[in-house]
Amino acid sequence: MNYLLAYDFGTGGIKVSLYDEKGACIADGFDSYPTYYPAPGFHEQEPEAWWQATLSSTRKLLDTLTAEVKQQIVGIGISGHSLGVVPLDKSGMLLRARTPIWSDARAGEQAKRVFKAIPEIEWYRMTGNGFPAALYSAFKLMWFQEHEPEMFQKIAVVLGTKDYINYKLTGVCATDQSYASGSGVYDLKARAYSQRLVAATGLPPSVLPKIVPSTQVLGTLTSEAAQALGLSQSVKVVAGGVDNSCMSLGAGAFRDGRAYNSLGSSSWIAVSDSKPLLDDVKRSYVFDHVAPGQYVSALAIFSAGTAFNWVKGIMAKELSYKEIDAESATSPIGANGVFFIPTLSGPKGRGGFVGLELRHTRADLLRATQEGIALGLRNVLTELKKLTEVKEPLILVGGGANAAFTRQLTADIYNVEVMRTTIGQQCAALGAAVLAGIGTGVWKDFSIMDTLAQPAERHQPDSVVAQQYDELFKKFLVVSGKFEELG
Repeated sequence: MNYLLAYDFGTGGIKVSLYDEKGACIADGFDSYPTYYPAPGFHEQEPEAWWQATLSSTRKLLDTLTAEVKQQIVGIGISGHSLGVVPLDKSGMLLRARTPIWSDARAGEQAKRVFKAIPEIEWYRMTGNGFPAALYSAFKLMWFQEHEPEMFQKIAVVLGTKDYINYKLTGVCATDQSYASGSGVYDLKARAYSQRLVAATGLPPSVLPKIVPSTQVLGTLTSEAAQALGLSQSVKVVAGGVDNSCMSLGAGAFRDGRAYNSLGSSSWIAVSDSKPLLDDVKRSYVFDHVAPGQYVSALAIFSAGTAFNWVKGIMAKELSYKEIDAESATSPIGANGVFFIPTLSGPKGRGGFVGLELRHTRADLLRATQEGIALGLRNVLTELKKLTEVKEPLILVGGGANAAFTRQLTADIYNVEVMRTTIGQQCAALGAAVLAGIGTGVWKDFSIMDTLAQPAERHQPDSVVAQQYDELFKKFLVVSGKFEELG
């Protein structure tokens, strides 16, 4: 038996999972690290804390294994949160103890300066970078060039989050297409850095890491890394991918039209397609896929689970999620006329309840909350369907997918078949494991995903209920549009 280590490298911490060659997760562990907010818009973490969490979580996992299993670990793959900026000098040393993460928005002025040379809409059409421009890596680098020139002059290469851990493991500096596509200077169709965009930023091209396929083996563990982890030096490390793309692979969305819906703190629907799905108005955000020849295009609502938990904390703190579902079910479809607009955060953060009367109960408000989140996501699905065919079933992942009430509500409001697979919340980790498995020869190609992700629960929309929600959706768009104007 061969085994693969996969790391799901998130904002709050790193999760390590061990997979066997049948795709079963046989052990996992987690270690956290903090985020620092030294100034408005500054969101930073310590790369050394990432590395220590990697070591700690791995050693704890390995302590639960037999010596035989440890010896049969052949590969490592990492899924990493996007838009990281880790500057290293020519000797490979960190030039900053804390570095910006994906949500760091300090570089707004730098982005505006580039858009004087290249129109912002042209930049979007080339890169697919649909998040606020200030978040993208190249503009953060420009900020360093302007505000920390002495440090900037020492930069030999700038790595992403998972790329830095790969460097610590192998001594090799590189990135993959999926992570590079969040750099702000990546041409999606050419699948390479754009010389024109790089020139517009004024950045030296030499600081950008080389791009390799996600399944490419970067090397084996260095002696230092092997000793620190407690693994053999023969373990191979692949380039891995950005979290959005690894999650798409792990959800089974790696062929045209396959899609998944992540139901978490924020929620999004992402579609795999052989072309980037761009929308000048809605600004779908696009990443190169870890699967060859594909892109991952998505739209999101910023407050989903966070909005639900806000409502729970105010009016139902004592209830479990299961009890909330039971109480919500006592309110009729449409929550007796109450709408909940979930946009409580994000670029246009205005939301709340609409249509309240003295007759309304807590059950109505709880149901309206769940319906409002699903109606907001139906709007996302509607917009994506304008760009490509979205095949059914739609795969549900994330914590919100665990409840049968939520799954059926989603099927009825979207009016599509939805499905939860046996992978559950392990999609990003499994995606990283598949990359390691293909790179090391454990699996032949990406078609292995069709055997690893098996159906767990399917939900068909109720035709009568779906028709009622069709009418409610029309009203929801009108009401939410008013809130959007306030934002």
